[in-house]
Order: sequence, then structure tokens, then C-alpha cells
Amino acid sequence: MGTLAGMQIGSFTPAAPVVLAPMAGVTNAPFRTMCREFAPGLVYVNEMVMATAVVHRNPKTERMMTFAPDERPRSLQLYGSDPVMVGEATKRLCDEGRIDHLDMNFGCPAAKVTRRGGGAAVPAKPKLLRAIVRAAVDAATPYGVPVTIKFRKGLYDSLLTHVQTGRIAAEEGVAAIALHARTAEQHYAGTADWDAIGELKAAVPEIPVLGNGDIWEAADAVAMIRHTGCDGVVIGRGCLGRPWLFRDLVDAIAGRPVTATPRLGEVCDVMARHARLLAEHLGENLAMRDFRKHTAWYFTGYPVGGEMRGRFSMVSTLAELDDLIAALDPTIEIVPGGERIRRGHTNGPIRVALPEHYLDHLDDDTIPDDDAVMALSGG
Repeated sequence: MGTLAGMQIGSFTPAAPVVLAPMAGVTNAPFRTMCREFAPGLVYVNEMVMATAVVHRNPKTERMMTFAPDERPRSLQLYGSDPVMVGEATKRLCDEGRIDHLDMNFGCPAAKVTRRGGGAAVPAKPKLLRAIVRAAVDAATPYGVPVTIKFRKGLYDSLLTHVQTGRIAAEEGVAAIALHARTAEQHYAGTADWDAIGELKAAVPEIPVLGNGDIWEAADAVAMIRHTGCDGVVIGRGCLGRPWLFRDLVDAIAGRPVTATPRLGEVCDVMARHARLLAEHLGENLAMRDFRKHTAWYFTGYPVGGEMRGRFSMVSTLAELDDLIAALDPTIEIVPGGERIRRGHTNGPIRVALPEHYLDHLDDDTIPDDDAVMALSGG
């Protein structure tokens, strides 16, 4: 139903046209390991890091750029608004052999990024966008590292840039592109505009186009590919608390039957495995604080009761997690339609934060202050 032939990564060919979207604070090495155990051979992208922080060897960023020893390909998402910094960061990552695939973020709607002209703000300035993309591709090409980009429809419905962005990407040698079919203003609310994905694919048939937005079940991916003609899918919030979704996606796209949604006992086994991987990665204290949000996602759709959810949301040790799991009924099934309950961000629309007068001259290539972005975002 789809192909990612254009995303050949060295000797690696994706087993299916399915990609894990980078999500801040989520898609670290333990989470990606959980997903890979259900569906090996896909592209699982690490969380976003900033180009300037990579160049300056920011300690927090260095810790974030961690991959499992057996992880291939090593995919990382980078963002930045200065072509020079993006080029230097890309060269460093490739020269040190840290990555096999680089994804560029041009869709982040977070105020701390867009108010300095980064993320979703970049495509509004096509000259700047082209310069950034060219810098990344030029730096990565000698190492055989493919560059992909991910972006939104635009800042607002009145300023749509997805087709123009796709054309620039194709012209600059990007291996594949992915569209989150919402505007920055829309944030994560409402319905993703799958028609925009089809429009983008029709505009740039020469490179793979991946669709992102409102894929909650495997059948949604099949429906998106059929509706839009896109070459594959990018999965974000739909896999939160459901790493087995990638197995289901591979089966559905291949035309095989999809495994039934697991009962609570199986979910808890996965939770326990995830928590232990996270403890090995971060240390038990920090890991368990981080894991609390994951417990809410794992329980989405399962009638476990408010009191028990509250106890899981305060879990502080692996032993406590095991005790709480032991108190649950493993035979509980997900409620009808529980797979479609939205996870993660649902807020929007938002007021998009932009630099003063940013939209006054959309045809310039003014470079925002990337160091200021790093300071604002905490590195």
C-alpha cells in the first residue's frame, strides 16, 4: 500500500512505511525499544534537539541523543533557525557517526520555539527555509545520511505553506517529507485535514510523502493511505501507552489480520517492562517520576477506577509499581471505542507566538537569533 524506497538508510530498508514521530520527553531510547520489540525494522525517531545546543555540546542535549546499542537506524530530529548552525550540527552528528538518519522539525508550535522564529514559523519564510534545508542536506550527503523534514499546513488557515514547503524540500534533495495536517494555530485540536496530505502528494510526486494526524488505530493508517495516496504514515499521540500499535500498523498495511487489543494483564506486563528500561536509562528515582505520565496513557480506555489511577500517578519505585499492578484484575478488557480515546495534547486553537513584525516581510531570509532560542528553551 505504500513504500519508503526513497528513505533507504544505508543498507537499511524500512519493513513498512511507518515512522514514529519524535515527541519531546517521550520518544527516548526506552520508549523506542518498547516500540521496536513489537515491530522491528521501522524508523523510530528520537526526540527533538536544537542545532545550537548540539554545536555547543550542551550536556542535557548530549544525554538526550542516546540510542540503544542494537538500534538501527539511529534517527534523530533536529531543529534550528540559523542555516550555519544547522549545517555545523549536522556535520558534527554525521562526522561522529552518531546518526543514520536526520529529520528536520519545521512544525513545532510551542511558543518558546515559534516566538524566536523557529519550528512552525520557518516555512512562512521560504528563503530561510530553503537555506536551512540546503545546509542540512549539504552537510549530511557526504556521509550518506538521508535528511527528511516534518512540517504543518502553515501557521494559520489564511497562511498555508505546506505545498510550497514540499516543493522546496524536493528541490533541495530531501529524501522524504511528512505533513502533520493541522496548522500551528490549530495546535492539537479539531480534525486533521487529510485532504491537505493528498494535495501535497499530488504536488510533489517525485519524493515519498508521509501523513500524520488522527491515526489512533491501524485501520486509520490504511484509510489515510487510500484517501490521500500518501506513501506512508507518521505516528505520534496514537502510540502513547500503546507501543503494540506499530505491530498492528505493519499487519494492517500488509493486509494481515490485526491482533485484538490486549487485556489489562498484558498491558501491565508491557508497563513493567517499560518502567525497568526507563530505570536503567535514567536511574530509578528520575525514571519513576517520568513514568507517571505513561501510566495514564497505558490505562486509557481501561476501567481501572479513579483511585487506582491516582495511585499509579504518584508511583515512586519499581517495587511499588509491581505491587499496584498485582492489585489489578488482569482480565479487564478495554471499553468499546477505547482505542480511539485521544492521548497526549488535545488543546487548541492557540495564539501563535511570533517575533515582532515577523510576517511583514515573508520573502526575506532573516535569520533569528538561535542562541536566544536556546536560552529561552533551556538548551
